[in-house]
Amino acid sequence: MAGRKPRGVRLRAEDIPRLEALVRRGKTEQRVARRARILLEIHRGKRVQEVCRQVGEHRTTVWRVCRRYEARGIEAVYDAPRSGRPRRISPLERARWENLACTRPQEHGLEWTHWSVRTLQKVAARESIGPRVHFTTIGRVLREATLQPHRWRYWKTTRWDDTAIERAAQVLECYERAWEWWEQGILVVCMDEKPSLQALERAGPGYPMRPGWIERQEFEYIRHGTVHLLVGLTVHEGQMWAECLEANDGVHFRAALLRYWARWRGYVGIYLIMDNGPSHGAAETQALCRELRDPWVQVRYTPPRASWLNQAELLLGAFSRQYLRRGSWGSRQALIDHIVNSVREYNEFFAHPFRWSWTSQDLRHWVERKHLSIGCNTSATRH
Repeated sequence: MAGRKPRGVRLRAEDIPRLEALVRRGKTEQRVARRARILLEIHRGKRVQEVCRQVGEHRTTVWRVCRRYEARGIEAVYDAPRSGRPRRISPLERARWENLACTRPQEHGLEWTHWSVRTLQKVAARESIGPRVHFTTIGRVLREATLQPHRWRYWKTTRWDDTAIERAAQVLECYERAWEWWEQGILVVCMDEKPSLQALERAGPGYPMRPGWIERQEFEYIRHGTVHLLVGLTVHEGQMWAECLEANDGVHFRAALLRYWARWRGYVGIYLIMDNGPSHGAAETQALCRELRDPWVQVRYTPPRASWLNQAELLLGAFSRQYLRRGSWGSRQALIDHIVNSVREYNEFFAHPFRWSWTSQDLRHWVERKHLSIGCNTSATRH
């Protein structure tokens, strides 16, 4: 009988370290760890009654584990395969449900914009795809295949033509050589805006976090106008500067650019990285940058639909999460004062250069793999 008292158990030498590892490992199932411990303690010569007290099991269980080890070796600590009811759904039927979920409803003559497990079940039944099952069964099949038709996100496609590749290469070279150029008196600066930032005041008090409760904030708000936030980033050191503009247009942007250009008088030149916003790419802005001297300014535009290459956009995201989210301000000026004070604090506690791992060489290799042409000069010119 499986529960009969064994004659004695001597573990194989190669099984001892494996059993000890199962006992030590925190993620081992408790029943597996208990069986491994039983075998180790019996092997060390402990009495059955003492082992029962240690593991909290009856002596019949201890004897059964020992007998199973005699028959199956170290596999005795694991459950034996169980028969159970045979699977009703074949791999082919599962694959057909998965393929159905990866199509669009319009391909089946439907006007739905996306699938749900209930609509998938209806179409599968209509088109005789597999047996008739409950929608939860289809949901389980999709989960096992890591398919999530109920989820989606926005995606912006960058058009990688020759001009886009050239722009990206110039921007990446600025990031790679930021420290080298800074030592030569040339500064690499990224700029970006967060327009129409709303100065919102919550209409009621909030409730702080406490055990069992997350922080709660009043849903209703009072709007006190908007602020157009312009930020800049010195790439070699990660320092941030910011200014609140009265309007998000070329006139105010160029005025802010001139104010900061006056602060850069100690440098030979400036490489200015920006996206293709209307105020950045306006003819007046380009003419102004060409006319500036001591220091000179050269603009490096990110490719269209690829503003993620601008480190100032990453800075805005980090700054917003830390200083703007969950805020409540009683006036527009209160928000401006908060931003001014926050910039000083950010530079004191958080400012650091971004670790940019994608280089211009990586870009060239990526282009070659994608069979795109990169007939461009990636070296940055200097006045």
